[in-house]
Amino acid sequence: MPSSPIRKLAPYAEAAKRNGIHVYHLNIGQPDIKTPECALNALRNIDRSILEYSPSDGYLSLRTKMVSYYAEYGIYLSPDEIIITTGGSEAVLFAFMSCLDPGDEIIITDPFYANYMAFAKSAGAVIKSVKTSIENGFRLPSIEAFEEQITPRTKAILICNPNNPTGYLYTRSEMKQLRDIVKKHNLFLFSDEVYREFVYSGTPYISAFHLRGIEENVILIDSVSKRYSECGVRIGCLCTKNKEVREAVMKFCQARLSPPLLGQIVAEASIGVQKSYLHDVYEEYLDRRNFLIDGLNRIPGVFSPIPMGAFYTVAHLPVDDAEKFCKWCLRDFSYEGATVMMAPAAGFYTEPGEGRQEVRIAYVLNKEDLAKALICLQKALEAYPGRTNS
Repeated sequence: MPSSPIRKLAPYAEAAKRNGIHVYHLNIGQPDIKTPECALNALRNIDRSILEYSPSDGYLSLRTKMVSYYAEYGIYLSPDEIIITTGGSEAVLFAFMSCLDPGDEIIITDPFYANYMAFAKSAGAVIKSVKTSIENGFRLPSIEAFEEQITPRTKAILICNPNNPTGYLYTRSEMKQLRDIVKKHNLFLFSDEVYREFVYSGTPYISAFHLRGIEENVILIDSVSKRYSECGVRIGCLCTKNKEVREAVMKFCQARLSPPLLGQIVAEASIGVQKSYLHDVYEEYLDRRNFLIDGLNRIPGVFSPIPMGAFYTVAHLPVDDAEKFCKWCLRDFSYEGATVMMAPAAGFYTEPGEGRQEVRIAYVLNKEDLAKALICLQKALEAYPGRTNS
């Protein structure tokens, strides 16, 4: 089981804080955006004498409200086609365990959200990667690159759209390419769409459920964590029109009894949030993205492409080893009583040595803090003994 590149350096950060150092956390997708007031009020005003189990697939009232939410994006589901999970993470794990036998293979673009590897190992599945590159903004590889990875054990393609860790957004033509591969080889398409609200391209968002002809192949992964800033309530969902898959998933749901009761209450209330909340959050992230990417690319030796979705970017740093540099920032460096924490990008790649000079940065802090974090990063790069010229 691999260590999380997002959380593995946490002991160094905690030690720095104990020594009085302020740590700017750019390592994890934990927004500083306030949770909607309607959600907080639902939590404050819970009027129950028993905090009971919910149905294993989640409350019908929540699933019904989610039907209306998805319809706004042109995704048409029934409540029975939505299964509530303990976060999006459990939805990914249950999808793998329901659709894949030990030794089956999943194709995914590299770099990818590191916990996918942990979930695959938990299910006994094997990840096969197709490479993307920071030089071209992590654009989707050719169909031929996917075809080269397909074997008799290949059962699925997994995408995260918009992408974590790169912020890449799949175009309509790229989604159609994926549809054609899925249809040709009769594969599952696992589509992690938890960042759907954060699309900065100005073009309509393309969901896997918008692709015609593979409706039974699509398994959508979702979560309320990011759109409502509710990471801690641990409510996600798995959506599919494939009845056989739903029946398999429900066996795992029943084995873990039920998703979180309080989280479902909060999530259901959140779906009724005013549109102005989502609009303001979107504008805030867009502003942060522009500020951060401009600031990164002004630092000598640093390069980051412009992410078109989510709230992450992968940046190239002029260092010998990004993990060593990130540790050094937390253990040996501070500037005016502060330092910066980032996620070494090597942990998001399949092959050792890849992404060695890259970090994932989450722009989940306000612009004032981002500005201070950028100063810390620049000063750290100037002082780091392992700095390189490339």
